[in-house]
Amino acid sequence: MEKYELLPQQLILEGTCKKEDFFEPNSAPIEQVERVHDHNYVRRLSNLELTKSEVRKIGFPLSKALVKREFVIAGGTLMGAEKAFQSGIAMNIAGGTHHAFRDHGEAFCLLNDQAIAAQYLLDKNRARQILILDLDVHQGNGTAEIFKNNDSIYTCSVHGAKNYPFRKEESNLDLPMMDHTKDETYLKKIEKLLPKLFDMIRPDFIFYLCGVDILATDKLGRLDLSLEGCRKRDQLVFEKCHKEGIPVQCSMGGGYSKDINIIVEAHANTYREAAKLYF
Repeated sequence: MEKYELLPQQLILEGTCKKEDFFEPNSAPIEQVERVHDHNYVRRLSNLELTKSEVRKIGFPLSKALVKREFVIAGGTLMGAEKAFQSGIAMNIAGGTHHAFRDHGEAFCLLNDQAIAAQYLLDKNRARQILILDLDVHQGNGTAEIFKNNDSIYTCSVHGAKNYPFRKEESNLDLPMMDHTKDETYLKKIEKLLPKLFDMIRPDFIFYLCGVDILATDKLGRLDLSLEGCRKRDQLVFEKCHKEGIPVQCSMGGGYSKDINIIVEAHANTYREAAKLYF
């Protein structure tokens, strides 16, 4: 997508980031991918052997390049999780592929990058209690399904009540928002939610899915947040993580406004808010 090229250009141009702040990830190791995804699904995906029905559910024509891209995205989140222990925060310009289930992909998501990285941290004893905070406008149904029986990973999804997926999975905590929810209502709910989550779970690592498809301009969003409201959302999350000293990995997630400049500006705001505290 165009935003993946434009966003780093904008951040470097304005001085929020330097060129050396960015890193190019390696592909996620297949053995780590298979810690959360079914071996048979990963094998058939890698060999381009999915059925026509499975490919339709994903929404992309299947290709070697597409599969490689998904492994690299997951690798970026794995590397970011490790980097977050050093700097407090790490960002994946891509990622947020939260509609990928254990044994199938859907809605443009083939492999669940934050799920793969969360399991990695548990496997390596890098974390004991993880919070996956999903503030994309669409419910993180794949993430919820993958970790439904894992007490070490708490899934929280704040999403449009009437938006995709129309059949929701059950996260540990779901907070649905009605159509046309605006800044004031949304932000009040986030302000109330964050202390509750941190006190209840006491996470030692956080994966934050910060999709900007909550904007009023988004073609697929159905919420009515402004750019300022979206920025304030990220500010609230980062200030809480920073205050509590909890490392956070961010995946950018969705953004489908017609004007690419709005998408880039919204994602750039996420970096700007992080820079105020961490860079």
